Amino acid sequence: MGGFFGITSKKDCVQDVYFGVDYHSHLGKYRAGMATVDENGEFEREIHNIENSPFRTKFDNIAARLKGKGCIGCISDADTQPLLIRSKFGVYAISMVGVINNHEEIVTDYLNNQSGIFQCMSKNRINSTEIIAALIEEKDTFVEGIEYACKLIDGSVSLLILKENGNLVVCRDRFGRIPVAIGQNEDGFCASFESFAYEKLDFHYYKELKAGEIAEISPNEYTVLKEGTDEMKICAFLWTYYGYPNACYEGINVEAMRMRNGEILAQQERENGTLPKVDYVSGVPDSGTPHAIGYANESGNKFARPFIKYTPAWARSFIPSNQEEKNKIAKMKQVPVNELIKDKDLLFVDDSIVRGTQLRETVDFLYNSGAKSVHMRSACPPIMYGCKYLNFSRNTSDMELITRSVIVELEGEEGLKYIDEYADGSTQRGKKLRKTICEKLHFDSLEYQSLDGMIKAIGIEPCKVCTYCWNGKE
Repeated sequence: MGGFFGITSKKDCVQDVYFGVDYHSHLGKYRAGMATVDENGEFEREIHNIENSPFRTKFDNIAARLKGKGCIGCISDADTQPLLIRSKFGVYAISMVGVINNHEEIVTDYLNNQSGIFQCMSKNRINSTEIIAALIEEKDTFVEGIEYACKLIDGSVSLLILKENGNLVVCRDRFGRIPVAIGQNEDGFCASFESFAYEKLDFHYYKELKAGEIAEISPNEYTVLKEGTDEMKICAFLWTYYGYPNACYEGINVEAMRMRNGEILAQQERENGTLPKVDYVSGVPDSGTPHAIGYANESGNKFARPFIKYTPAWARSFIPSNQEEKNKIAKMKQVPVNELIKDKDLLFVDDSIVRGTQLRETVDFLYNSGAKSVHMRSACPPIMYGCKYLNFSRNTSDMELITRSVIVELEGEEGLKYIDEYADGSTQRGKKLRKTICEKLHFDSLEYQSLDGMIKAIGIEPCKVCTYCWNGKE
């Protein structure tokens, strides 16, 4: 995913940006960067690898080394950012969140028609942010260039740019798949993915950009450069998985949505007669926990934590890029509470089920600790398509999804014609999918939240929510 944070201010703001970026650490795992500009228009930049160290340990003395009344920073789940660009529009620092699916097509066309060059990274890859900067330069004005880049790109692009004069230029993806929020205080403005990041820094809410909106911000003024639209397709996974509990998107809090989601899931199970008799309901920590609290409250079962994540040493299980190492770390983090496991019937709610590898190891760990039965619930519908917009499971092909692999196992490629039936737990194909996954992952039972139930828990118009990874509809 990735996230960004920036400030334009009447006073030095580097330390505040440091804290603001740190509050986006849950959104990425590879690189982090900060860029500042001083009163003379001179830029400084720091970029570090954060695969095995938190952001704050790599940037903890940044305020002592860098100064500026304009500063941006980012957590990147993909390419090195921010980039410093010198062009006909001057010098600027640029950072993006999103993904470019027609990467090769754009690069080939640019090289053939613009006589330009790109810096290659390993495996001949080109930094996506550099591609966006190159497209911006094709037009006569900065705003025209941003509009052109966003329209040409298949995928999604939200931008945060720091100019020589210390002003920020912000752009929300034209489909509004992620949020861009603006905060204000007496010294200036900030732009942020996460609203709680600026609230902790004593900024108050100013506005959220509309889908496709482009604006320039100085310490004194917010100026719309391109009007946005109320039509959008914001990512539902922001609420079910990606978002931090304190976060609000389109006015909807993540923690509150997750609790409602668990309640709705339990209600549906009661209506369908599938509520199992268990000793405890628990969440697969961390994001599954509030879903489980809602489920427990609605189902009348006790909530408990039969195992705890040991986070002082392993704050995030998704830090390693190697899947085997990731699984090992996930295992090492799980510390059992034996009194709550031995001879107990347990039901767990997880935010989602993607490959299922770690979940199977978790269930085996519970059985090895003496669990009598383990029932699993997913807080979202079966994932049938890898995301092509925000890098969710970006290294996961469709066939790596456990749902897809099971469908092909059951019916071959022909079965993929019936994805809608497999997603629906009331159909014969849907029941067979759940039964087969139970056998593979060692669950005693498995149920998924319905798409309608999840949308109801979010509470905004269905047409404004992206559900591509569940139903393949753009």
